[in-house]
Amino acid sequence: MLSAGISPFMPRLAAGLLSVTCLLPLGMAEAQSDEGQAKAILTAMTAYLAASPSLSFDVDTSFEIVTTDDQKLAITSSASVALQRPDKLRVVRHGGFDTVHLVFDGTTFSVLSEEKSVYGQGEIPGSVDQLIETLRETYGRPLPAADLLGSDAGAVLLEDVTEMRDLGSGVIRGQECDHLAFRTPEVDWQIWIAQGDVPHPCRFVITSHKVTGWPQYTLDFSAWGSGGAEADFTFVAPQGATKADLAAVPGLDDLAGIYAAPGGN
Repeated sequence: MLSAGISPFMPRLAAGLLSVTCLLPLGMAEAQSDEGQAKAILTAMTAYLAASPSLSFDVDTSFEIVTTDDQKLAITSSASVALQRPDKLRVVRHGGFDTVHLVFDGTTFSVLSEEKSVYGQGEIPGSVDQLIETLRETYGRPLPAADLLGSDAGAVLLEDVTEMRDLGSGVIRGQECDHLAFRTPEVDWQIWIAQGDVPHPCRFVITSHKVTGWPQYTLDFSAWGSGGAEADFTFVAPQGATKADLAAVPGLDDLAGIYAAPGGN
């Protein structure tokens, strides 16, 4: 599961929202709980994404974490993503500490930290699927929305799912969406999928209920399109930039060591 919480509300608004959501188990959630429909909607979305030769979108991420001194914080960033299947990817990620460029041309993966003017490169020949797996397993650096980008996204998302629900319609930035909820032994996750002929994700929320503080990762998508077809996937290091080992390039981890370790107190 991916490897990005919600903005804090005013106390009065939070109380109002709580009073509404407490009604869901007795009303809408039970009435519209339909595992077959939820799976069908999700499968249609992942099939659409996998069949798209090129994709482009913006994504705002928020990672709610609990610090080592038990304060809950939201770490936010934004990214622009361009994908050309099977083996081209460009991500520009703007975080609070750095702007990081990630470029994959099918053979070489390049990362640039604008703030530090440091870049690194590694040979990772293969597809975007292989890149995602290598970055996650070898470098511990999951890409934004990685679980949605792979050619087997449906299987990845449904792995270990024990419960799924169709919660009916929701609206994200004016777009009517199908709202689905899923549970696994480790995490709960929700996804809002645009209704219509282009069933792209509008919001993706992942909550870890086995970790102290229930950290939550939220991705909000916008500007969805096929701009990956025109994107440039070449990498040219800026003049004066210093080359470093790929794993040592700064800026890939905006959490900066302030979060509590999984299972920690």
